[in-house]
Amino acid sequence: MNAIDISAVDISAVDISAVDISAVDISAVDISYAKASQRRLGQIVGAIAAHPASWRDIVRFDAGRRWYRRLELTDDHEVWLLSWLPGQQTGFHDHGEAVGAFAVAQGRLRERTVPAMRSIARNRTFAAGDVRPFGAGHVHDVVNAWAGPAVSVHAYSPPLTAMRRYRLTGSGLVHTSTEHAELNW
Repeated sequence: MNAIDISAVDISAVDISAVDISAVDISAVDISYAKASQRRLGQIVGAIAAHPASWRDIVRFDAGRRWYRRLELTDDHEVWLLSWLPGQQTGFHDHGEAVGAFAVAQGRLRERTVPAMRSIARNRTFAAGDVRPFGAGHVHDVVNAWAGPAVSVHAYSPPLTAMRRYRLTGSGLVHTSTEHAELNW
């Protein structure tokens, strides 16, 4: 029997979520390149956000800047806890090649996104219990536009190495800078 080389086959769009692989032994498989799915990240952040006892004693609020703390770092993902006082926001940014998800654990947050070739942002509000998954290259600005504080849980896969910053102009989003893990956060 001839071996078939499938190393160049792109299976990224194949949905295998309904396939039962519980009996498959993958202990010898190198999965160091693996990326957690948006769905899995959403489950992770949703579960953490739904259990305030797991984050209530950790979270801090800082009027001078948004507060954040990494909760978990593995080979394929990382999880962060963020707090938001009224008016605090991220500015437009992406997460490089990482996919991600965030869940609002307390309060409300507004996500602003800009459709391609547009100069006007769309707004979506997320309340406590809501989960927002997103793909690689997703550009958004997250803001606490309300009078009360908010807390959110974020996960990225693979762990962040860079975030690109953008400015919204009359012509749309313009890349302004790139921040790097371990150097800027």
